[in-house]
Amino acid sequence: MTRTASPPLTPADRDTTSAPPTADGPVTPDRAAAWAELVRLPALFTVPGDTLAGVAAAGGRPGPRTLLPIGSSLCLYAAGMVLNDWADRAEDAVERPHRPLPSGRVRPAAAFAAACGLTGAGLLLAARTGRPALAVAAPLAATVWAYDLALKHTPAGPPAMAAARGLDLLMGAAAAGSARAAAPSAVLLGCHTLAVTAVSRRETTGGSVAAPLAALAATGVLTRLVTRRRVRLPAGRRAAAAPGLPGSNPSGGARTTPADAVTAALAAAYAATAARPYVHAALNPSPPLTQRAVGGGIRATVPLQAALAARSGATATSLLIAALAPAGRLFVRRRAMRKVSIT
Repeated sequence: MTRTASPPLTPADRDTTSAPPTADGPVTPDRAAAWAELVRLPALFTVPGDTLAGVAAAGGRPGPRTLLPIGSSLCLYAAGMVLNDWADRAEDAVERPHRPLPSGRVRPAAAFAAACGLTGAGLLLAARTGRPALAVAAPLAATVWAYDLALKHTPAGPPAMAAARGLDLLMGAAAAGSARAAAPSAVLLGCHTLAVTAVSRRETTGGSVAAPLAALAATGVLTRLVTRRRVRLPAGRRAAAAPGLPGSNPSGGARTTPADAVTAALAAAYAATAARPYVHAALNPSPPLTQRAVGGGIRATVPLQAALAARSGATATSLLIAALAPAGRLFVRRRAMRKVSIT
């Protein structure tokens, strides 16, 4: 689960949003806005696609019960974001004084309590979904806490982040009945997350050309892999590929289906969203361009999830996931949250 971080602000923004607390409490335009920044609210729009892509890979269709694993994913993602800032509050006081904790807009004790509560809520929702979903949610929650408290600043950090995102997709598949069927999609999504996280480790200092170049190469490979025709469809959709039915080709030759066309279009959107900021960061690895590269990688998560769903034959689900991207951008504009990062 790409648990991703708070929007870096300009010096002018910091002058108005990071005022110190007074005796009457923090000086802040809106306490709710501080919590929205803490949980990286715009980045939450990248979370439901994990579940929906997992459901599609397992051959299922989203329904009312799908809201339970989506809710679990949202809670665990938000818990990771809050815990991230709680663990980094001393570092952020130096490097990111505008963030909610070092600026005094949210108390550390309240943030830690929220992280615990959100984790518990996420596990409870997974339990309500069923034992298979809980069996994935438990290691997902453990990975989130391990990343934030121990692994983030070690070489194991990016793989842990990638594992969390992959597990999030698998939880959706487990809720639909088959986590094993979603393993290839989880690996592809995890590889994308690994690349973005590697870039994000230098977003405050810049100076890394290798990370954005590697992420650019990974984007190209993932785009190619996503658009490759699946040899075996999920069990719920094999009938549509049976001889004599729509979507089949009795002559045995390759036939382009609507799902193939949608997959190709979404994969192209994924590549276009991620590649350009990676190129800019590789040419000029300054902190602002590195942060933009991270933001581009995060935004690219949604079209990648949608492409994975289309690749599984779930065209309607893929379009539902794709609709989350403009919704997220609209929310960012309204909330004036222009950037979202990972660390």
